[in-house]
Amino acid sequence: MFDKKMLTGIITSILASLCCITPVLAVLAGSTGMASTFSWMEPFRPYLIGLTILVLSYAWWDKLKPSKEDIECACDSDENANVSFWYSTTFLVIITIFSGGMLSFPYWGDTFISSNKEAIVIQKQNLQRIEVNIEGMTCKACEATIEKVVLETGAVGSVKASSDKKSAIIRFDKSIIDIDTLTKAISTTGYKPISFKDKDGLHKINNINMTKHKIESSKCGGGKCGAGKCGSGKCGSK
Repeated sequence: MFDKKMLTGIITSILASLCCITPVLAVLAGSTGMASTFSWMEPFRPYLIGLTILVLSYAWWDKLKPSKEDIECACDSDENANVSFWYSTTFLVIITIFSGGMLSFPYWGDTFISSNKEAIVIQKQNLQRIEVNIEGMTCKACEATIEKVVLETGAVGSVKASSDKKSAIIRFDKSIIDIDTLTKAISTTGYKPISFKDKDGLHKINNINMTKHKIESSKCGGGKCGAGKCGSGKCGSK
């Protein structure tokens, strides 16, 4: 049987990294439907990290504290008075390394992500640049995941995601691909595109799902919205 403290450390470290690991694994496996499964856990990540550190610290303190004179718990040893591997210091070292890897995954997980498509050269008259504001990005693995799915839509000259700015700058060929296709690709990762900015201003993205996108402009520019003329003098109004 596992030591309960060690088992708790394993569980909490895995839970703390699920919100970043799941989208990465989903994209790598080509199963974007599962990408957003654990995205709701992101707000709890700092607490799970703290709990993992607390549990492992206590496990090490309990393991290294001065033991009572030749008194061992029967559950910790076999019939030859040898301590079980599952309660040993060696196993605790393994659990600590594993937990550290899980907790640090957001900082090195991007090394597993690469796209099989390359950026293309776009003629100047067809080039469009947008900056998409995205909810849920917190790490390098998040950035790499978004960059991969955007590149694989094709007709993209460059894409640079930033978890600090919570956005991705995309340059694409507007004669081949449209903004709906790009934002739909981002939404498959579990991260949520909420608006984009282009030369006409800021545009909100509403009703994000896998089948339909509704884009409304939040700013009029010269009497025009992102998708056409404004109605009744207001953007986004009917």
